[in-house]
Order: sequence, then C-alpha cells, then structure tokens
Amino acid sequence: MRGFDRINALLPDELIMEIFRHLDSKTNRDACSLVCKRWLVLQRLSRYTIRVGASASPHALVHLLARRFVNVRNVFIDERLSVSLPVQSGRRQRADQSPLSALRLHCLNESASEDSGVDSYCLSDSGLSAIGDGFAKLEKLSLIWCSNITSAGLQSIAEKCRFLKSLDLQGCYIGDAGLAAVGECCTRLEDLNLRFCEGLTDTGVVQLTFGCGKTLKSLGIAACAKITDVSLEAVGSHCKYLEALSLDSEYIQNKGLLAVAKGCRLLKDLKLQCVNVTDEALQAVGIFCSALELLALYSFQRFTDKSLVAIGKGCKRMKNLTLSDCYFLSDKGLESVAAGCPELTHLEVNGCHNIGARGLMSIGKSCNRLSELALLYCQKIDDNALCEIGRGCKYLQALHLVDCSSIGDDAICSIARGCRNLKKLHIRRCYEVGNEGIIAIGQNCKFLTDLSLRFCDRVGDDALISIGEGCSLQHLNVSGCHKIGDAGITAIARGCPRLSYLDVSVLQNLGDIAMAELSEGCLSLTDIVLSHCRQITDVGLSYLAQRCTLLETCHMVYCPGITAAGVATVITSCLNIKKVLVEKWKVSQRTKRRAGSIISYLCVDL
Repeated sequence: MRGFDRINALLPDELIMEIFRHLDSKTNRDACSLVCKRWLVLQRLSRYTIRVGASASPHALVHLLARRFVNVRNVFIDERLSVSLPVQSGRRQRADQSPLSALRLHCLNESASEDSGVDSYCLSDSGLSAIGDGFAKLEKLSLIWCSNITSAGLQSIAEKCRFLKSLDLQGCYIGDAGLAAVGECCTRLEDLNLRFCEGLTDTGVVQLTFGCGKTLKSLGIAACAKITDVSLEAVGSHCKYLEALSLDSEYIQNKGLLAVAKGCRLLKDLKLQCVNVTDEALQAVGIFCSALELLALYSFQRFTDKSLVAIGKGCKRMKNLTLSDCYFLSDKGLESVAAGCPELTHLEVNGCHNIGARGLMSIGKSCNRLSELALLYCQKIDDNALCEIGRGCKYLQALHLVDCSSIGDDAICSIARGCRNLKKLHIRRCYEVGNEGIIAIGQNCKFLTDLSLRFCDRVGDDALISIGEGCSLQHLNVSGCHKIGDAGITAIARGCPRLSYLDVSVLQNLGDIAMAELSEGCLSLTDIVLSHCRQITDVGLSYLAQRCTLLETCHMVYCPGITAAGVATVITSCLNIKKVLVEKWKVSQRTKRRAGSIISYLCVDL
C-alpha cells in the first residue's frame, strides 16, 4: 500500500474479520485476501463454511482445507456438483503441477449463497475420516449422494465430531451400524436428513433415537424401503422435542404416524407423502399437535375432509398449508381450516379437483393475514373466489396461478384493487386473463417487482405499458405472450431500470428496437432469454452486449436472425457472461476455444 495504512494501523483483527463476514459475494472476499498478508490470514480465519465436490483425493484435499481454514464449522460435500477446472488462458499447465493445486475450491461464509462447487469424483470412508481429523469444530455436515460412503466412515466421523448438530446423508448408502454410532456419539444432533438412504432399516433409526432423541428437532425420511412404523414409534417415544418431520414412504401407515402425533407434541412442521395413511392418523395430528404451523400433504388418496376438520379444530397456529393431489378433499375441509386457522399466511392448492370457489371464499373471509396464495390446476375456482381474496386479504404479497381456466380479468382487477402490497404475480396458461387485469395491476400495485405471464395469450403491449408506468420490476417473464411486441418491452425498458431478469421467448413480434431500448434503460440486466424470437438479429444482440455489461446468461436458440457473429459478440463483449445457450452450429471454432466452458447446446442438432 502507498502512503499511510490507516486501516491496518487502527482496526483490530476482530473488526476486520467481522467486515469480511458481511461481504456478499465470494469474489469480493477473495479480492480482500489479495490486499496484504494480514488480510489473507484474517480472511481464512473468517471462513466458517466450505462447499466442495467429492474428490478423488480426499486426504490431500481435506488436509489442505483444514490447514487454511481452521475455524470451519460447516462442510458441504455434494457429488452432484460438476464444475470444470479453471483454465488460465495463454498459459500451459506445468507438467509437475498437480490437479489438486489447480482445483477450484468454493469457500463461503454462513451468509453466502449456494451457487457453486468443484469437480466431483468420489468421496470414500477415508475422506470422511480426514474430515473428522481436520475439522474438530464441525457442527454441520452435508454429504449429498456420496454413494461410496459406508457405515465405517460414518462411525469414524461420529467418533471425531461429537459437536455435530446437523447431518445430511441424502443418497448415501450407509447402514444401521453407522447411524447407531451417530446416535451414540453425537448427542447434540438436532437436524438429520435420511432421504434415499436405502441401506437403513428400523434397527438403525431405533438405535439413533436412544442416543440423540432428546436433542433431535428435525428428521427427514424418504424412499427408505426398510424403514417402517417401528422407526416412527421409536421417534414418538424418544424424540419429545421434535419440531419438524418430513416423510415420503409407501411403507409408513397409521400406526407410526399416530405414535409421532401422540409423542411429539411440539411438532411445528409436518410434510407427508404417505399413500397408506388415512384419516385416523391425520385426525390424531389435529388432536395432539396443537403447535403445528406448517402442514404439507402430497398425493393423499385415502383421507377425506375429516382430516382437515380435525386440523382446523386443533391446530390454531397453522400458518402454512399445502394440499397437492389430494383428490378426496372438498370445500368443506378448506372451510374448516379457514374457520379454525385465522393466522394462515401461506396456502397452496395443487390439483385438488374437488376444491372450488366456496372453499377459497372462506379463506378470503377468515384469513386476512394471508400473504402468499398458489392455485395450480384448480378448474373449479373462479373469479368470485379470487374476488373474495381481493376484498379480505389486503396483506397478500405473492399470487401464483397455473392452469386455472375459470379465472379471468375480473379476479385480477379485484386483486389489484384490494392487495396493493402485491410484490409477486405469476400467471401461467390462464387464458381468460388479458390486458384489463394486468393494466389494473400496473395502476394499483406499486410494489410489484416480479411478474410472470407465461402463455397468457390475451396479454398485449397495453398491459406492459401500464406495468412500465406503475411498477419497478426486477423480474419479468412474458414467454409465449404473442401479442407483446416492441412497444410493450420498450415501456418496460424505460420504466423499470432495475430489471435484472427478462424472458421474452416465443415473442414473434419482438425485434431489434426493443433490444436497443433495453440496452439504454436496463443496465442491471443479468439474465435474458430470447429463444424463438424470429425478428431479433445480430444488430439487436450487439446493443445488449455493448451496454448491458452485467449480463451473465443469454439463451438464444431458434433465433434465425442471430448468427455465429452475434454469438461471438456476446462472448467477447460481456465480461461477466457465465452461460450461453445456442445451437451448436452457430459457434465458431474461435469462439469455442475462447469460451467453450460457458456455452451450452441443445440436446439434438437441428
């Protein structure tokens, strides 16, 4: 540093580390580590979380991480992650350079986003042992689809990491001995995910509950064919403080869920996809689990409105309800929930074909704190029901409508007038919704930032002009709205300078004029989808590439006006570009050499 170094002279280590923890991106944190040796050391000390792919050299990789980041509390390893090794343009790799030294490691703070990883190969038991040796302070361990891990490796890490509070074993083929070791050694465990752990049986789960049943607060079980009601009976007996349970199994029946309902009376979150569970079990949940706040029921074919009546009577604190493909539920069940759960804030009804307008109207009249509503494939819900939501739910912030053929402009106008705090509106294939409803949204919902109108073919330019004049959008998707052209997108470009995501795919009337307007007005644009836009050419693409310097992704397949030259322009001009989706024949050899790792192709060549 030139001149007097005021920062290093005046600020203590603790304060600089706290500043590092508040940086919002890995790029910024890495940049700080290059300032000076002191900042490099402090930056490493401030890393609490690492997120990597399973490696073919687990010992070397983990020892390297442990030496550099001694305060790590959270380790995430995911074999699904796949990122190419970094390539230094203009330089050849030295013959003596090991793959490990070139491996890109993604190390994040607790507040960092879950966005990257490294090349994944295969984590083994020896790698788990190395994690246990290297990270003595480990509190959270996630091993996603690490299929080579066995009970021996799990036993090793359980013995070495006795402060473990959270363990995710999704897709790991571990056995009962490993899970029993976790129960015996990790007596502070609070969160456990056993989804797709096909090697487990009731023996392992029962042993686990003996050891850490008193601390366990969250448990997830899915696709474990050998886990039956016996396991849930053990959970009900020993896990008195359980707050969250997620079950997806065709082998669980009433007996197990009854035991959980009676034994885990502090349960707050319950997610069930159990085709053999009936009204008897759900009624017990309503009777015994009065603290329940979230209930999600998927693909239930053996229970009726009796279950929801019991939930409405007993679960007065219910805030979040999801009903998906529950064919025997009707308006009566939803009316019971509305009457008994006035604190409801989130409701999703998906494919429940017997729930109609009356049930939703009762929600509008009784649940005035509703903030998010999703209606998917609800053919019996009409304008009258949504109008009642508009009149009664003034705090609504998000509305999702998919394939609701009976909902039209009257309903959207009512929502616009009554729900002025609306921030997100997603409508897909609701063919009765047109300009009138969206114009009303633009005139009344000034806080709207996220709008999606996919394949609403009655929506045209007038609607977007109103949105551009009244809202400051950040996210817009008008894919398949074929009446929208240059005038509508121009209004968005001029009225929504904070727009970061735009999908205008399958707009046949959209051309280069709109692209020029976007390049002038939407300089924050990071993601754009132009696929199937036949009138956009290399000229329009060049406008975007020159002015929208933050652009990270661009999809442009089936755009006959875009050639290899246009693709090359995007690659060379957009320094932040991370992904380009295009036909393979439009990528020149020079472009491929320059940026092959960020180019994605269609599955088939056309």
